[in-house]
Amino acid sequence: MEPDARQRLAALNAAFYAQFGPAYAQKRGRLQPGVARLLRRVRPDARVLDAGCGHGMVLRALAARGFRGLYVGLEASPTLLALARQAAPPGPRAHWVQADLLAPRWPRVAAGPFDVLLLFAVLHHLPGREARRAALTRLRARAAPQAWLAVSVWHFWRSARLRARVQPWARAGLSPRQLEPGDFLLDWRHGGQGLRYVHLYTPAELQADLDAAGWRVRELFLSDGEGGKLGLYAVAAPV
Repeated sequence: MEPDARQRLAALNAAFYAQFGPAYAQKRGRLQPGVARLLRRVRPDARVLDAGCGHGMVLRALAARGFRGLYVGLEASPTLLALARQAAPPGPRAHWVQADLLAPRWPRVAAGPFDVLLLFAVLHHLPGREARRAALTRLRARAAPQAWLAVSVWHFWRSARLRARVQPWARAGLSPRQLEPGDFLLDWRHGGQGLRYVHLYTPAELQADLDAAGWRVRELFLSDGEGGKLGLYAVAAPV
């Protein structure tokens, strides 16, 4: 991906969450089935790193299951991070860190290494394969030897309703030749009109990116949405 396109798309997504953070949190008021399925595997005493924690749903779900370990949530959006802090349940030790997953260096997190690393509904919003692999590599560096990683990406193309929301790149001031295969621009219609960048992963591409970042894929499955097929999930272990 061209550097100019990468910067424009990163700015586009940042502006989206700055404007629509509360509307997004309202629309995403409950866990996706695939996320709930994987959170059942988290030990009550685990050390958890939730990269792209949004408005804090994962911690609330873990606390409801009796989680008493250590949780660190990383989030680029100040709006979503503030919502997460406000709604944080009592009990678990929780740290909230503002962190741009596209940055060359992430803020130092002294709580690691981590037993469980989560990257739900985030990876497909990072523009450029190089940036996505870099984020996965940085997570690998924070993993304990027996850790596991759970990733989910959006398979919106399986829905005719969502395919209809694809917008021309001209709306973002870009042309298709500046992008990579699988890159799309989608509109947002809740609480106003907005745009977001999304990369459409194939299972083979997701596995290749995880392999390149030092993760061994143990499981791939579909879940969520219409027919239980709009989310692609991977569970991986450090190599």
